[in-house]
Amino acid sequence: MTDRNEFLAWVTSDLHHAELALHNGDSAPRRALWSRNEPVSVLGAWRNALGQHALNDLFTDLAKIFSDCTSYEFEVQSYDVVGDMAYTMGLEHTSVSVNGEPRSYVLRATQVYRREGGEWKVAHRHGDTVTG
Repeated sequence: MTDRNEFLAWVTSDLHHAELALHNGDSAPRRALWSRNEPVSVLGAWRNALGQHALNDLFTDLAKIFSDCTSYEFEVQSYDVVGDMAYTMGLEHTSVSVNGEPRSYVLRATQVYRREGGEWKVAHRHGDTVTG
């Protein structure tokens, strides 16, 4: 299996499960897949975070507002692996309760990953709402 195939398998399994867990109120699986090495950053659709402390606060706060996820799909539109770096770009289709109110939305999401100790870790995320 190539690096690209192994990476995509990780994205569609471990990363998918972590995002689903977050949307059901559990941030621990997502946090486990994020790098503990600086720099880390999120330029989010709802909030930004720079550094470990801000990242932990963001993930904790998101887990508090998300619940009852009925659907989460990451439609990968582009990805690549170059050595110990990788990226994904695609659309996240989500149906979830936000502060108890059912909501469906689509985010454009780009993430950057680094291989650390033989495992993929997320280092940066940019997400924004798709409109129209």
